Order: sequence, then C-alpha cells, then structure tokens
Amino acid sequence: MNTTLATALDAGRVRAITIDLDDTLWPIWPIIARAEAVLGAWLREHAPATAAQWGDPAKLREVRNQMHVLRPDLAHDLSALRRESIRLMLTQSGDDPALAESAFDIFFAERQRVELFEDALPALEWLAARYPVVALSNGNANVHTVGLGAHFRAALSAYEFGVGKPDARIFHAAASAAGVSAVEVLHIGDDAALDVVGALGAGMQVAWLNREGHAWEHAPLQPHTTVSDLMAVCRQLG
Repeated sequence: MNTTLATALDAGRVRAITIDLDDTLWPIWPIIARAEAVLGAWLREHAPATAAQWGDPAKLREVRNQMHVLRPDLAHDLSALRRESIRLMLTQSGDDPALAESAFDIFFAERQRVELFEDALPALEWLAARYPVVALSNGNANVHTVGLGAHFRAALSAYEFGVGKPDARIFHAAASAAGVSAVEVLHIGDDAALDVVGALGAGMQVAWLNREGHAWEHAPLQPHTTVSDLMAVCRQLG
C-alpha cells in the first residue's frame, strides 16, 4: 500500500470522480431494516415455520452475519450472502429451500428503494456535469434501479468485479472505466478503511465524507479533504 501522507486536495489534477453509494448517497440501515421487515412479512405468508423461528429482524440479521463465516467465498457478493442465509433458514425450519429465490427477490426489491441524503442529488448533478462519475460499491444497490443511472459513466460493484474495496484493483478498474489514470481520480466515500485507506492505496485523491464527525483512526495516512456534506466537495473542486 502507498503510505505517503495525503496533502491538501489538488483540484486541478482531478479528471474523474468515483463515489461510494451506501451511507454516502443514502443512509443504508433504514433501508435494510425496512427490507428485512418486508422479508419477514413474506415469510409469515409463504414459509410460516421459517417465520416462526427466524422472522424477528434481529434473528434475520444474525443468520445473515453467520453466513460470512459459513461461506467466505461469497464475501464480495452481498446478494448471494443474503440469498443463501434465507435458504439456510428455510432448510433448518423444514420449509422448501427453493423459496429462497422468491424471498430474496422480495427483499432485494425493497433494498433498491432508497431515500437520498438532501445533498446527494445536487452534488451528483454538479459532478456529472463536469466529470465522468463512476459508482464504486461493495453493496448491491443498482444505480439504474434506484433512479440515478443518468449521472454515472459506469458502476462497479464488488459482486461484478470479484473483489471489493479496499482492494486497489477495484479502484483501478473504476479509474479505467472513467477513462483516466488512478492519480487523476478523486474518490468520495464515507468508510474510513474501505474508501479512504483503500483509495489512498490505489494512488487516488480522496474526500472522506464524515457526516457524523468521527475521529480519524488511520494515521499516518490522511484523506486529502474531510467534508460533512457532498456539496462541500463540489465547492472545493469548483
């Protein structure tokens, strides 16, 4: 990893933007909670034994987290992890494991119903008018399904690429999708380790979106700029 300390943002060097999705453009946990509630309701109707054993949202999340241990080969594919966790619940409860596909579809459709942060759309519009913008996410949101596809040159996910952030390879692939080199990219994201440390290791400039005022815990590395909202990035670039 590149351990050079970051300096101030060099706006003149930026020729493309890569940007995270979950917790950068929208808050993710309210969406997951709502999708898990919809999944629980579906299970109560179509797989009552599973609903009785696993229908509580906390238990749904517990078995979903266990799947990380059981299937480390799926670590980069959140959709597959969720689908297989549902299949495991159905199997253990004596319901038809084939229902996992329909159950996941119900969950996934609700997961795509996002509510943007207030600054997200104005910032995307500003950025897309000036730079190629590439979505770069470890999650499974689809920018076209959520209604933002027009603002992106491309979208890369850990599922499609095979590895996720903070691996430098996915950052380099995003730079290629934007048609520039990594040193010409400004990556914007909320996760200090996945987004900031990962992008620094890939040779990019980084804007850390720190909406909650968290302390930086990855010294001596530093983001090039830290902002509390996305429009602050636009002002620095403009």
